[in-house]
Amino acid sequence: MNPIIPITDDIILHAEKVQKVYPGTVALKDVDFNIYRGKVNVLVGENGAGKSTLMKILAGVEQVTSGKLILNGKEIAPKSPREAEALGIGIIYQELNLFPNLNVSENIFVAHEMTVGGSLVNHREQERQTVELMKRLEQPIKPRTLVSNLRIGQQQIVEIAKSLARNTQILIMDEPTSALSNTEVEVLFRVIRELKTQGVSIVYISHKLEELLQIGDYITVLRDGHLIASAPMPEINLRWIVENMVGRGSATAYTPAAHEIRDDALRVENLTLPHPGKAQGYLLDHVSFSLRAGEILGIYGLMGAGRTELFETLMGLYPDATGDVLLYGESLKGKSIRERIQSGMMLIPEDRQREGLVQTLSVAHNMLLASLRNHLFSKVVLSGRKEKNSVERHIEELSIKVSNRNNPIGSLSGGNQQKVVVAKALLTSPKVLLMDEPTRGIDVGAKEEIFTIMVQLAQRGLGVLFVSTELKEVLAMADRILVMSKGRITAEISRAEATEEALVAASAIGHELVKAGV
Repeated sequence: MNPIIPITDDIILHAEKVQKVYPGTVALKDVDFNIYRGKVNVLVGENGAGKSTLMKILAGVEQVTSGKLILNGKEIAPKSPREAEALGIGIIYQELNLFPNLNVSENIFVAHEMTVGGSLVNHREQERQTVELMKRLEQPIKPRTLVSNLRIGQQQIVEIAKSLARNTQILIMDEPTSALSNTEVEVLFRVIRELKTQGVSIVYISHKLEELLQIGDYITVLRDGHLIASAPMPEINLRWIVENMVGRGSATAYTPAAHEIRDDALRVENLTLPHPGKAQGYLLDHVSFSLRAGEILGIYGLMGAGRTELFETLMGLYPDATGDVLLYGESLKGKSIRERIQSGMMLIPEDRQREGLVQTLSVAHNMLLASLRNHLFSKVVLSGRKEKNSVERHIEELSIKVSNRNNPIGSLSGGNQQKVVVAKALLTSPKVLLMDEPTRGIDVGAKEEIFTIMVQLAQRGLGVLFVSTELKEVLAMADRILVMSKGRITAEISRAEATEEALVAASAIGHELVKAGV
């Protein structure tokens, strides 16, 4: 085990021998962690390693069981996020912390409202500063837009803007790029470099290991609540990170097991979704494709390509969509979301926290939400035996790490929460499974487990249609790839012919077609 780098004047905050104990589990055990002044301090580890717990302690959400925090040479013990903010410590959570019923500027300044005379909120000044923040982030998001009308990537930008509006010495970013396009990531990195020149210290958590090498200055690795290693970023490489994270080497690419591809399971014919509020233009522009039973079909595209809209339209969310969707030859035209689920179509949404899970319910109850009809006794009363058998079978089959099925869903790591969302979908007995960014915000090991589940489903004859902005994931998993741009399918590429260059080129062609008005 490598020791932590010694404390120097360059360190703005030092966590010393931090321990956090919850009933029945030790989340952190004698962890030392340094935050270097004006640097990007990368923190990595698999889901459940203790990263989020440590960050919540720094941000005042949780308090240490033992150990201490030293900020600029003085011991601190923030008892709340408000106290941490007063000390100059801010955090951008992986799971977004926004009010959907408020607009963008109101969210940015919530609990920090600008006032006139100390009583009336100065909306005009808040909106002016919001415009400046959005210019800085190179985003055309208007201050008065309701957050509920923004896509998840845009909501992530609002979270970042909210932190930039505070006077922070230390800014914690927990998976800040998990929902951002490549262009948005480049903008964020420029903002981070600008903050560094202003002396702001960044704590950066991400499962996208390549970007850590690009943006980080120092790295700390946690595993199972223990400090494993710390080093300056120039001294390490990708293999070093993976081996310290998981305790073993990792294959450079995931290779899916063989699975038989059969006849068509899903046919989509001329699917069109008009752009709301516009006389012309489409969110989905005459999309046609097929998915075969036992096939893993990948969809690649940048933010705004229409990928999520495609899945939502397939599920029947938009009644004004035209075209036809045929599941094993049966038209789903006019069918409701419930009827489409009963026919054999099921969606695993991109935002598992907001759209896939109910945070106040247990693991078991979340798993059963979409299939209660299948667990009835005498067609009227829920059967406890059926529920128990179904839940425990899927916990075992999907290797969900939970000590008790009645534990709250929030007690699970991100990867295990995602498995619960998968289990919820499987309990509806789907024939076609739609997976929107299924590996978003989960670690290397959990990604491989999700990939294995996808292959097992294909081997059972399900048609699997999945979306990812990660080129390497699409190339590794898909039997065939559709590229989308501005609501159109701009390329269909077989696994044998697929390359990163081909996918990126197809995305660029789509943008050029739109610019030319074709």
